[in-house]
Amino acid sequence: MIIKIIKFILIILCMAFIFSLSADNGEVSEKKSDSVIVKFTETILHRKLTEEEKEKYIEKTVVFVRKTAHFTLYFILGLLIISFLKEFGLSKKSIIISIIVVLLYACSDEIHQTFVSGRSGEVLDVLIDTIGGSLATYIYYLIYKRRRLNE
Repeated sequence: MIIKIIKFILIILCMAFIFSLSADNGEVSEKKSDSVIVKFTETILHRKLTEEEKEKYIEKTVVFVRKTAHFTLYFILGLLIISFLKEFGLSKKSIIISIIVVLLYACSDEIHQTFVSGRSGEVLDVLIDTIGGSLATYIYYLIYKRRRLNE
């Protein structure tokens, strides 16, 4: 019982984290993305970037970084949801429920962003989010099935 509660709390925390990122206005969100790009690039290159280099790297990678963040966050959410549902028995119905929950949360997240200054709701982001969560669910299911076959 305690495992179910912990898994449920982790789902809520993940959703809250996603919600908090979506609540950032456009300027704050952009600064966070830019900061990740600059820190990562400086770490890889082992040196500080000039302002011109920062702008160049940000311009070239910002879309990729933001879309990868969407995919990754919803991949994690999908894993948490399917892991929670497994506690009640893993079935194809569990997989469908997991994917539907991820899809609905992705839709609600994008709708939420339309109310935040400098942000917008994007259908592409819902698609990326749903693919991330669906892939996590599918991988979890495959690993679970393989482990059961080997028992």
